[in-house]
Amino acid sequence: MQSNLHSSFLPTDVSTALLVGRVWRAGPVNGPCVVLVRGGQVIDITASAPTVSDLLDRQDLLEFVRNCKGESLGDVAGWLDKSMAAPAEAGAEKLLAPCDLQAIKACGVTFAVSLLERVIEEQAGGDATKAEQIRIDLQRTIGSDLSAIRPGSPEAETLKRELIRQGTWSQYMEVGIGPDAEVFSKSQPMSAVGLGADVGLHPTSSWNNPEPEIVLAVNSRAEIVGATLGNDVNLRDIEGRSALLLGKAKDNNGSCAIGPFVRLFDDGFTLDTIRTCTVNLTIEGQDDGFTLEGSSRMAEISRDPADLVRQTCGAHHQYPDGFFLFLGTMFSPIKDRGAEGKGFTHRLGDRVTISTPSLGTLVNQVQRSDAIAPWTFGVRALYRNLSSRGVAVS
Repeated sequence: MQSNLHSSFLPTDVSTALLVGRVWRAGPVNGPCVVLVRGGQVIDITASAPTVSDLLDRQDLLEFVRNCKGESLGDVAGWLDKSMAAPAEAGAEKLLAPCDLQAIKACGVTFAVSLLERVIEEQAGGDATKAEQIRIDLQRTIGSDLSAIRPGSPEAETLKRELIRQGTWSQYMEVGIGPDAEVFSKSQPMSAVGLGADVGLHPTSSWNNPEPEIVLAVNSRAEIVGATLGNDVNLRDIEGRSALLLGKAKDNNGSCAIGPFVRLFDDGFTLDTIRTCTVNLTIEGQDDGFTLEGSSRMAEISRDPADLVRQTCGAHHQYPDGFFLFLGTMFSPIKDRGAEGKGFTHRLGDRVTISTPSLGTLVNQVQRSDAIAPWTFGVRALYRNLSSRGVAVS
């Protein structure tokens, strides 16, 4: 039986959930291991599934996870404790992000609210002090509710022509209500951080925020096999200066958090569960007593999750190791933190909590990307490590 504290990190129906992920084990293993959660225990199944990519590609995935044998590593509660208390050094035992070889992709501007905020960033040129007045002006000319517009529809095309006539059309409008979704590379394989880890802000950014999102786990056959939680750390000032700076704004050391586990789809947890869930967010300041709460309701997403997967992977683009796909968020914090009218930005030490009942809770602390532990363990290191442990990799 898990305590209420530990249960909050896991799905509310954890007894029936099929959870898989990764942990770092200390010596003599001293490396990453693929695990599942069964009966409150963390089970190491690396001998049968050397990577999460291999695991999710199995044709018999659900049967395998329900029945495979492995080495018990103790209570999941203990691993949650280790992760939340883990020191920065790479060798500490903890949960890792539950992905390894997969590409990490993300969709942007998939909610009407986030569409408006991206246009604000663009017109503000990354200057947070201009955002509030631009927000007022845009709501007057465009309207704050774009959720009724189906992307790629005739109505969307009519709106586009009118906004072009008004001189208010934007590249963000194009991906928000046009036929093609924005899909970008969020992070590199093996670079995501997990539960309890520090997330990183680029040191030049002064206007930034978390983005609480559902992340789909997709195998090499483009099958959506599960889901987890993610924080798509967002640098509003850098992307706002130019959309061509998206890579700098999105892909930095510690800028991508995923976890705590992947929950596999089965009869009791499906893509329809994701379509109707609400992702909750709490930000707690370390020193200033600041608290902000928000949520992202997946029922309000403009594009269906399955369509976003189809736009990412198909005859036009394959992912032989699979991919994890952030689905976007409707959360764009505008609550003032400090001076009136300057809106929200992170401060170092912020605690970010992202949760939804069917997936559990992901918690991270905010630091600078050049001050947190550097990313040193990539794909080559993974295969060297597995080889040194005698793990057969097909």
